[in-house]
Amino acid sequence: MTMLFHEGQSFRKLICTGKKEESLEFENCSFTDCDFSKSELTSAKFVDCVFTNCNLSMVKLSDCNLTNVTFRESKLLGVSFMECKDFLFSVGFEGCVLDYCSFARKKMMKTSFANSSMKGVDFSSTDLTGAKFSNTDLSNAIFNKTTLRQADLSTATNFNIDPESNNIRKAKFSIYGLSGLLGKYDIEVE
Repeated sequence: MTMLFHEGQSFRKLICTGKKEESLEFENCSFTDCDFSKSELTSAKFVDCVFTNCNLSMVKLSDCNLTNVTFRESKLLGVSFMECKDFLFSVGFEGCVLDYCSFARKKMMKTSFANSSMKGVDFSSTDLTGAKFSNTDLSNAIFNKTTLRQADLSTATNFNIDPESNNIRKAKFSIYGLSGLLGKYDIEVE
């Protein structure tokens, strides 16, 4: 299949819902008000790209490369990032809806999740060393064998993290987040 390469381009109001694309490459591109929902982007490559106010809900990212990709004010419901290639995987999220996404087994050191909804997200066996969860709702998020060393959850809300099943060494939590660390003990913190 012929590879399509795009560099330094801006895409606005692109509608690609339910499409199947393979081996597309984008470098230093921006996507604004685009709709990729329910699309399949097999073996696509995104390097230094920004998605703003885009809909990527239920998009399939099989064997995709995401390197230094930022998502702003975008909707990514049910996306399985665990299908992306691990090599140079680097993403950031600002004001996004990431409910029911999976980041299981990804290495996401120093990833920024800011002002986002992450309800029901799966972080099983994910390395989130130094990650920052600023004003992020983690209701029903799954933390199992997750590495949260030096992660900052001081302004995160609604999380439930078992300190015995996760590595939280030197992670930051606020006093208001204590109940999210003690949930399994069925005690009340006031």
